[in-house]
Order: sequence, then structure tokens, then C-alpha cells
Amino acid sequence: MNYRFKRILPLSLATLMLLTACDSQLDLKPVNTIDASAAVSTSADVEALLVGAYDSMSDIDLYGGNLLRNSELIGDNGEVFWDGTFVEPDEIYRKAILVGNTNVANIWLDAYRTINIANTVLANLEVVTEANRARVEGEAKFVRGVMYFELVRNYAKAWTDGTPASNAGVPLVLTPTSEINDDSNLSRATVAAVYAQVLSDLTDAESKLPATNGIFATKWAAAGMLSRVYMMQEKYADAANAATRVIDSGRFSLVPTEEVFDQRINQTGLATAEDIFSIYITDQDGINELNTFFGGSSFGGRGDILIEDAHLAMYEPGDNRAELFYEDNGGIYTIKFRNQYGNIKVLRLAEMYLTRAEANLRNNSAIGATPAEDINRIRVRAGLEPLAPANVTLAAILKERRLELAFEGQLIHDIKRTKGTVGSLPYTSPKLIFPIPRREIDANPNLIQNEGYI
Repeated sequence: MNYRFKRILPLSLATLMLLTACDSQLDLKPVNTIDASAAVSTSADVEALLVGAYDSMSDIDLYGGNLLRNSELIGDNGEVFWDGTFVEPDEIYRKAILVGNTNVANIWLDAYRTINIANTVLANLEVVTEANRARVEGEAKFVRGVMYFELVRNYAKAWTDGTPASNAGVPLVLTPTSEINDDSNLSRATVAAVYAQVLSDLTDAESKLPATNGIFATKWAAAGMLSRVYMMQEKYADAANAATRVIDSGRFSLVPTEEVFDQRINQTGLATAEDIFSIYITDQDGINELNTFFGGSSFGGRGDILIEDAHLAMYEPGDNRAELFYEDNGGIYTIKFRNQYGNIKVLRLAEMYLTRAEANLRNNSAIGATPAEDINRIRVRAGLEPLAPANVTLAAILKERRLELAFEGQLIHDIKRTKGTVGSLPYTSPKLIFPIPRREIDANPNLIQNEGYI
């Protein structure tokens, strides 16, 4: 979705106003612009607005690509090389982000715009037909919960860093905003408060969403996202249970390694049996923004992110995942984003097995399966020999996770929740947290900037 704000309001949380339509990546007609004087009067109006929330969430600065790309750049320690000319991603890669970084600002702006669309849907549930009301509410809460999760884990200290009950999170806005005034100048809620809202939204979403829902969120997508939230909080039993609900649904299955991301033939980029939740892209209205940066020029990309030998050396002999790379114009690139129109995978089944394996190992439990059973499902799929239970260590699981989910947007968050390092930077370094956008700080006297930023 090729969208940028053309006008910046001189007040904080400007993106809460639904000001501008954007080009959709969905082959639908979303509504994400509301005249403040107009009412949302019918069920069709609200359901069209809900599609607009998905459309906004698929913006290139969110799940359309850059949110995931930035996790890999800021968390990188020599496994990739930024070879591009754009200044803002280079700042993220060098861990030297300026408060005026437009990439960082656009994630914040677009996330709050998406939240406001979801809030507007939730405020108008009374006009939704009874048959659709629970689903619509569940989808809107899924979108809102996911966006707050991304905001709090990118713009605030990790749950494992200090005291969540006192650390500054992000502003919580739970009602629609159609007019910016002094009441819009909110302070940052605590990290604990934001996580509580995320859990409330996603838990409610799981209870209200259907098991199947076309290309939109299902109860399994909500459960899968809950497993991520619980892992960030070190709530391992809850994480294992959430992952188990997805696995035991029977609706997803692992596919051969070479097919997980191979969408060269199917140019519609449809999901595989492994995908729990994806952002759909078509050649009619957008491209895969991860292809733009991770893809070589022969496949429509800019070739900005090169894969280094340090990453390639991590694969064991015989690992099929070591074949998911290609050479183009002298550089090595990941095959995962070779298709310009391939859907962007947000949640897939392999992550659920790895989450459950790690959670059970840490918790000395066997919820759903043993850690050895789960990690070996992934290893055998990759063409490797299974590990004996005695050799299933935390280090082994985390390595498997790094290789299986490489470049899919989880790197910095895995480093933070496991209390790792990025080069010489500890997981608590302010350089690994995005600054609150300068325009927001300038407009809202109640917002406090993150440590280390002027």
C-alpha cells in the first residue's frame, strides 16, 4: 500500500483522525475515511469500515512490510548488511535513530490510525446485524489488540526490562477520535496497562471470532497472537496453552520447506496450509514491501538487505532451509520475499511448535507435547535428524527459532524477551527502542520522550 500522510496535524495523536483514504492491498473496497459529521448508520457501513481497519493494518509501514523489516535491522548483529541509500532504515540498522526518523514516525501514525478505525467499529456495534455482531467485535478487537502490542514492544521498554507497572508504555485510546482538542493530549499509559489491554482485546477476540473467516482474522489468529504476548511476559504456561489451541485446531499443517514461501507460480500469493494469519497482496493494488528491501533486482526488489556469511554458517549440513537463498548481481538474498505479490506471513504454524517447545522447556512441563516432540517436528521438516530429549536445550530451541523464523520480523523481540544482546548493546539499551516521534512530542506536552533521545 503506497501511502504516506500528506498533512500533519499540529496536535498529538493526529492519526487518530481518519483523514485520508489509502490504496488497498485487499481486493475489496475498504472504508477508512469518515466525515466527522456523518454517522455510521448501517451494518454494511460498519463492516466496510472494518475492512478499512485491515487495510490500514496492511500499510507498508505496518504489516505490509516495514514493521517486520525494522525488527530485523535493529536486532541484527552481523547476519545481514544494509546496502541501501535510504537514510531512515540505515539509522535503524546502525542503532542510531534520530527523533525525526520518518520510518519510525509512520509506524506510530499508521498504528494509531488503525486503532481509531477499530475503535469506531466498536463504538457502532449496535447497528451491526445480530448474526454478525460477535464476529465484527472480535475482528475489531483483534486489530486493536495487535496494534497496541506492536506499539508497546517497539516504543517502550520490554516487559523484562525494569518494572512494567511503572515503565512508560504508549497512550491508550479506546474510543473513536474525530476531533483533536486538549483532551487528545494523553499521557503514556504504563507498559503493564497496555499489555493488560492487549490481553483483554485478544482474549475477547478469540472467544468471538469464528474458526474460519476467509482472509480475515480467526480465533486461531487471536490465540496465536496471544502466545506471542505471553512469551514476551514470560507467562510460559499461558503461551504453551495458546499455541496448543492453534495446533490442536487441526486446521493448519506444516508443508515442505521449499513450499512455505514458494509463491512463484501462484501469483495471487495465496496462503499455504501453514499460515495462520497473513496480509494479502495482489498485483492490482500493491506489492510485498519486504520484497522491495529483501528482494534482488531480478525479482523486483531494490536489493538493499544482503544476507551475510554469519547467518548462512548457522545452518547444519543437510538443512533444507540453507537452500532458501539465492544469488543476484553478486549479493545473497532470502528466497522468502522473492515474490513481489506474495502474501506477508504474520503467523504460521511452525512458530506455534517452537513457542510451545520453548515454553514447556522453561516451565518444565509438557503441555500438548514434550519440547523434544515439538522441536523435532521442525527439524525433521527441515531435513535434519531429530534431537534426543537430553539434547533439547534452550539454546537448541532458540537457534531453531532463529533459523526457522529468519527475517520474518521477530528478531529484536526475541532478543529482548530472552535478555540477549545486539553486538555490545544489552537488551535494555535505549538504542533498541524507537523514539516517540518528534511531531508527537512537540504537539503534546504530556508525552515524555524515551531515554537517550533529545
